[in-house]
Amino acid sequence: MKSLTLLRDWIQSPFRHFRLFHQFVRQEFSGQFAGSLGGFLWLFVTPIFNIAIYSFIFSVVFRAPVPENFGDVPFVVFLMIGYLPWFAFADAMGRASSLLLDKAPLITKVMFPVQLIPLVGTVIPFMVHGIAFAVFLVYLSTQGFLNSAWLWLPLAFLLQCLFTLGVVSVLSALCVFLRDVQQMVALLLTAWFFLTPIIYPLSMLPEQLQPLMMFNPMHSFVQFYREIIVLGDFSLPHFYVMVLSAAISYLFGGWLFMRIKHAFGDVL
Repeated sequence: MKSLTLLRDWIQSPFRHFRLFHQFVRQEFSGQFAGSLGGFLWLFVTPIFNIAIYSFIFSVVFRAPVPENFGDVPFVVFLMIGYLPWFAFADAMGRASSLLLDKAPLITKVMFPVQLIPLVGTVIPFMVHGIAFAVFLVYLSTQGFLNSAWLWLPLAFLLQCLFTLGVVSVLSALCVFLRDVQQMVALLLTAWFFLTPIIYPLSMLPEQLQPLMMFNPMHSFVQFYREIIVLGDFSLPHFYVMVLSAAISYLFGGWLFMRIKHAFGDVL
């Protein structure tokens, strides 16, 4: 019964404290560009620059191949469709270990819904990199990739955000009690990136290892984006993995965070 109460409070928090949540998001988002001459212009310059660099490296230098089932799509398109969503996930993960530590004075001196911190810490990277992804999608639409299956993209982005929120909640909570989590996250992200077929196609892995990728939720997210955008269709197994991993991560992460948040003030 207590667990259900904790989950209910976790789910209702952003709606119950919407004004505070909105204020935090606006403040953090604006703070991303405080003191910057370019300001919000960097939201558009950065993805365009990255796309140009990766296009040169993988199309001219390495001439990397694209899986046959994706047709003759340029490899840079295949790469960036997976890389941009991953970057949102990695950015949120990278911030996770310091979220509560940076807000220690607020947590120890003011009574407020601390569960909003990991939520804001997840939403901001997804907003920033979501804009970059949108810029890339606009470019792809001018290249003939636009199709009706793109209507599934907002759901995929939401599921990825929920999955990430669960992971961020666990990591941010654990880091309060175990500061080594900060170093562990950096190692985990590096390993996770190279174990996810982003800069290489799944077909390059040995056949006996390919089925194991279904246990990597980020592979399903990346593959889903690629299938939707390039092929205009998607594989149900990947969709099921996305839904299941998002639900488990979000609910478990929320439950754990709500379960131990009362101890944050004593440790911080």
